Amino acid sequence: MTDAPVDIGHARVLVVDDLPANLDVLIAAVEGAGFTVLVATSGADALAVARRESPDIILLDVAMPGMDGFETCRQLKADGMTTDIPVIFLTAEHDSERIVAGLGLGAVDYILKPFRKGEVIARLRTHLERRFLIQALAEKNIRLEEEIAQRRRLDNRLSTIAEKEAERWGVAGFIAESPMMGGILRDIGLMQNADRVSVLITGESGTGKELIARAIHSGSGRASAPFVAVNCSTIPLELAESLLFGHRAGSFTGAQQDQTGYFEMADGGTLFLDEIGTMPSVIQPKLLRVLEDGLIRPLGARHDRHVDVRILAATNAQRSAFREDLYFRLARYTVDVPPLRERREDIPLLAGHFLKLFAVEMGIGPPAFSAAAVAHLADYDFPGNVRELKNIVERALIESGGADIGAEHLRLTGQRSHTAASVEPGLTIDELPLNFAEAETMLIERAVARAGGNISKAARLLGIDRNKIYRKLPPA
Repeated sequence: MTDAPVDIGHARVLVVDDLPANLDVLIAAVEGAGFTVLVATSGADALAVARRESPDIILLDVAMPGMDGFETCRQLKADGMTTDIPVIFLTAEHDSERIVAGLGLGAVDYILKPFRKGEVIARLRTHLERRFLIQALAEKNIRLEEEIAQRRRLDNRLSTIAEKEAERWGVAGFIAESPMMGGILRDIGLMQNADRVSVLITGESGTGKELIARAIHSGSGRASAPFVAVNCSTIPLELAESLLFGHRAGSFTGAQQDQTGYFEMADGGTLFLDEIGTMPSVIQPKLLRVLEDGLIRPLGARHDRHVDVRILAATNAQRSAFREDLYFRLARYTVDVPPLRERREDIPLLAGHFLKLFAVEMGIGPPAFSAAAVAHLADYDFPGNVRELKNIVERALIESGGADIGAEHLRLTGQRSHTAASVEPGLTIDELPLNFAEAETMLIERAVARAGGNISKAARLLGIDRNKIYRKLPPA
């Protein structure tokens, strides 16, 4: 039941007997054992003392004038304030039937007169230890029931939060109709069902990489566990290991207490490492180890700790920013998010969505975009992608004062026609060689250069499969 010894030294014992000689013997024995003694000389007196003092156990003489010990015991057990107090009968009778009948009233034991000090103390210790142990278990059960009830309330809250998070971050929250985004939604669905696979999400800033990561998490088996988002570009080099893996008190100057790292925070859930291309190179081998065996070692700790964490990472950097082994471990599955200018059919949908969103926040009816405003948005390249579109719509709604939004309300910086932008200055058909294979290679090289080395992006520009680019490019 418990390995800890039960402390009975503070016990209070009520001794009930009408004979002073018996009381003197019992009091000396009980006090000699270190217990506190309470005294009553009649059944009525015993009932009053028991109600007032709540003793831990009662030594009760059976043969008393007026209310005898059996009747006193019956009334003690009938009273809610005293019913749980153990009663030991003191009797000179050897009539076993009468003793058994008395025990049936609720007493826990009996001691035959004349008293033997050792027997009295041994019986007291046995029943006091049992009483205190039962009390301790009862208190523990109450705490456990309170903890269970609290956990159930917390589980209900977490379930509600998880439902809201799934509604907010789930696939249904994506506003898109372009084929490119349709493919990404399919990828999200696949990754939701493979919640131990790390995913590398690539794309320009502002394209919604974190939104995709959250959608993968919220629809997976880890949805009820933490989603911890970390922007690697904001982690100071000297604190990187401590922030990621934690530290123990005294492990370095200023480490006054234990610190839980991001991996432990995300245990059982998902760790989203945004801008992972900026991860310090000295940390990359340690990150690789976690990906391979799930073990971390906080700074100052002597032993490794296992964590169950799914890694979702995002970057707009080139593959050369990673150790090759880390890249392949992160990129067990890749999702390449196209910039907004490459899926222009989504611009009106997104603009309308943001307009309704901000109108609700401002407490006004949703206005509309004029045809000229829609045309301006559709003809803009959005270097800041979806994030920039959201900011433009919010400012336009403010400037319009809640009225319909015209082209004059849009603040577009660096606007240029996507039609004109699709033709590079100085490029003419005569510059292409007549040999088809050579012309194809030249186009591929130009597309890769324009995409900044991003093969997936170059493939989209050319409208071909990226494997074809890999076959055509000379080996590095």
